[in-house]
Amino acid sequence: MADKSINCKDCGNDFVFTEGEQQFYVEKGFNNEPVRCGDCRAAKKAQRGNGGNRGQGRSGDNRFNAPRMGRF
Repeated sequence: MADKSINCKDCGNDFVFTEGEQQFYVEKGFNNEPVRCGDCRAAKKAQRGNGGNRGQGRSGDNRFNAPRMGRF
């Protein structure tokens, strides 16, 4: 595996997808190569707000934190 030059889909600049990063993607089971450079990925993540809503359930869904009313 060799380093790859990829064109960022947001800013259009080329960035390097290193051999080490490629190996990491393989180990994690990621099927797609990155499409954004590091700066654009960080900007996109900031837009979503602290990495988005992964693993946190639906936004505003507090049914699991509501006090229990009666016996189950």
